[in-house]
Parts: sequence; structure tokens; C-alpha cells
Amino acid sequence: MNKKLLFTHIIFSSALCSSYTYSHEQDDPLLASIKVDKLENSSEATHLDMNAWLGKDINKLWLKTDITQHEGKTEHAEVQALFSHAFAPYWDVQTGIRRDIRPSPSQTWGVIGVQGLAPYFFEIDAAIFIGEAGRTAARISADYDLLFTQRLILAPEIEINAYGQNDMATGTGSGVSNISTGLRLRYEIRREFAPYIGLSWNKKLGNTADFAKTGNEATSNTEWIIGIRAWF
Repeated sequence: MNKKLLFTHIIFSSALCSSYTYSHEQDDPLLASIKVDKLENSSEATHLDMNAWLGKDINKLWLKTDITQHEGKTEHAEVQALFSHAFAPYWDVQTGIRRDIRPSPSQTWGVIGVQGLAPYFFEIDAAIFIGEAGRTAARISADYDLLFTQRLILAPEIEINAYGQNDMATGTGSGVSNISTGLRLRYEIRREFAPYIGLSWNKKLGNTADFAKTGNEATSNTEWIIGIRAWF
């Protein structure tokens, strides 16, 4: 191969490689999302469930927050900072830290969990938490979108929490501590913005229910709710 032809071949190959690399990077850009999953009011409380992520298709950084206020006082506040890695289509494994700010005393947990889309389009979020002094906990939540029309959607959901040992300071008992279910009917004015109405039911179980009774607190409640769901 003469020098001129070799030089032309090198230039062409370099240009092709650069073009492929640029195209590959463009196919997996850095993206971000903020989602207010629930911002709702009931007769007893205000609840905010919000998450945000930054990353690419395979790896992302997540921030999850869950806050409940009653009569202007924060009763529950939880923040999770997670690294998320896709290990299968529609499924991520997540690891990181959870910080319980309320109720007092505050606690810090290590987190390992999975999040994804199960068969029949059930959205699953399950995690195990490892805390201080050997404390352990687990949580699983599932929800589903039932489309009446392209805009009117009924969303049932359920969440179950469990703890490895009693913690009287925070009022949580060993075993399954509580079950929360909800049914929300939303109307998507736009895909990014949807007001909703619904009904929620919460039940404390086992030792957690016993702690609540000792403190003259209710062990279950049912509430009508109104709220909005939005993402950016």
C-alpha cells in the first residue's frame, strides 16, 4: 500500500471512529427528572412523596423524599440518596443511604433494593435497610395504572413495612409494622400534570399497634385525599 493511500485510509478510519464515538455518546445522553408522585391533603395531614434522578440509561443517582405533616408539625420525614444500576430491562438495583429525620430520634440506614416494572405492568419498589445497633427493616410497595381513557387513570397501590426488632423510641415493633393502601383517580390535563382524588387506608399491626394503643393513638385510619401528581 503506497503512503498516500495509507494516509487516506488512516484519516478515513479516524473520522469514522470519531463519528461512531460521538453517535454512541449522543445515544446515551445525561438526563435528569424530577417527579412529585404525591402532593396531597386529607382531613388530617399533608403528604409529599417526591423523587429525582440524574444519569444515563445504565447508571443514575436518585434522591427520594417522603414527608408527612399533621397540623403544621412534621411527623415523618425520610430522605434516601441512592446509586442505581440497571441489571435487566426495566429493572434497577439501588444502594445507598436512608436518613429518618422524623420521628425522633433520627436514624441512618444502609439501603439495598430493587425497583422496576413487573409482569402485567406492576411498578415494584422493594428494599432492605440496615441501621445502627443491628437494626434491620424492609419495605415493599407496588402500584398499577388502570386506564379508563388516555387521560383518566385509576391507580391502586399498597405498601408494607417490617422491622427486625422493637424500637419504643420511634413506636415501631418487630415484624410487619404497618400496611398502607390507596386508590387514586387522576386526570392528566397534560402528561406532566395530573390532579387526583382518592381514598387511603393505613393499619398498624403487631407490636407497633400495641405501642400505639399504649400512647392512646389510633391503630388504623381511612382518609379521603385530594392532590396533584407532576413531573419535569
